Amino acid sequence: MENQGPKPIRCKAAVCRAAGEPLAIEEIVVDPPKAYEVRIRIICTSLCHSDVTFWRMKDFPGIFPRIFGHEAFGIVESVGEHAEEGFAVGDAVVPTFLGQCSDSECVDCRSPRSNMCSRFRFAVRPGMPRDGAVRFSDAQGRPLHHFLGVSSFAEYTVVDVNHLVKVNPAMPPALACLLSCGASTGVGAAWKLAKVEPGSSVAVFGLGAVGLAVVEGARICGASKIIGVDINPDKHELGKKFGLTHFINPKELGEKTVSQVIIEMTDGGADYCFECIGLAALMNDAFQSSREGWGKTIILGVEMHGAPLSIPALQILHGKSVIGSLFGGVKPKQDIPILADKYLNKELELDKFITHEVGLKDINEAFDLLLQGKSVRCTIWMDK
Repeated sequence: MENQGPKPIRCKAAVCRAAGEPLAIEEIVVDPPKAYEVRIRIICTSLCHSDVTFWRMKDFPGIFPRIFGHEAFGIVESVGEHAEEGFAVGDAVVPTFLGQCSDSECVDCRSPRSNMCSRFRFAVRPGMPRDGAVRFSDAQGRPLHHFLGVSSFAEYTVVDVNHLVKVNPAMPPALACLLSCGASTGVGAAWKLAKVEPGSSVAVFGLGAVGLAVVEGARICGASKIIGVDINPDKHELGKKFGLTHFINPKELGEKTVSQVIIEMTDGGADYCFECIGLAALMNDAFQSSREGWGKTIILGVEMHGAPLSIPALQILHGKSVIGSLFGGVKPKQDIPILADKYLNKELELDKFITHEVGLKDINEAFDLLLQGKSVRCTIWMDK
C-alpha cells in the first residue's frame, strides 16, 4: 500500500555557500518531518545579528553551504510521529533557537530558575538536534546545513517539537516573528531575568534590536530612568520611541568615562545594567556603572572575540552581581504566549521594531541595511 504520509517539498531558499558571500535564491528539497519533528511553511522571517555573526564565520561552527535564519513565523504544514500531541496542521507557530522539552525528568525545564534544557542541550549544530542529520538538499541532491535548529530563510523548514511554540493566531505575522528571538530576549531580560522594579534606574549598553527590546521591557516594568549608551547618535531619537529617558554617546564625553557619567546621573550607579553588544570591555563598563549594594549587570551579548571578563573581586563583595543568560531568561513555550498576550492587550509595543520590509529575493538588501546600522528589524516576506 502506498505511503500516504508527507512527501518531500520543492521550494525556494536563500542559500549561503561560503562565509561572507551574498545569499543565492535556489530551489531546494525539504524532507518530510521525522519523529518529534514538524514541517512548517514560513510566512515571514527577519535578520538577526547572530545570523550575520555566523555568516561571516570561516571556521567551525561556521559551516557551508547553509540555510540561515532563526527568527520567524509560520504555519504547520505536516507533523511527524509523536508530534501530533502538541501540534496540528494549520497551527500558527514561531520557531526558537533555544528548546524547551516536556520531559518530567529534565531538571532545567521543570525549574523556574532556568531556561537551559539539560536533556537537549543548546548547541550550534549543522543538523537536527536528535539525529544530527539534515532535512535539506539542493537541486543536485547535495546536503544543505541547518542553523540553530530553525533555518527560516526558506519557504519550508523542519523543526524539532522542542523548538516550536504555538502562538495566538490573532498575532500579526511580522510581529509574532519578533517574539521568536530578539524582542523576547530583550523584554525577557528586563521582565523575567532582572525583574526590573518600578521607579528603578536602568542603563542599556548597545541600542540594537535586543538593546531596544530591553528598553521596552524596562518601560513596561515601570523603570523611571532608562539610559541608553551607543556611539551612533541616531539611536537617541530612535530610543525615545521605546521609552529611553537619557542618552550617552561615549565619543562625546571628553575626559569622563561612561561609568562616571552614569554614576552621576543615577546618584550612585544604575540599579540594572544590560550589555547587549558582546564586548568584554563594554561588560566591564556596565559593571562599573552599577550601584554598590544591589546593582545587577545582565550580560546578553556573546563576546565576539572570545575575550574573558575581568572585574574587581572587591566590588562583588560590595554587593554587585553579574548575571548571564541566553534568550533573556525566557522559557519559550510558557513565556512567548504571555508576551503575545501582552501585545494583544496593548501593553507590549512591537510595531516600532520593524523599520524595513523586503521579499525573499531581496534578502541581501536586509543584510546591507543591518550592516550599515540602518535597520532595527527587516521583515523578509516569502510571498513578495
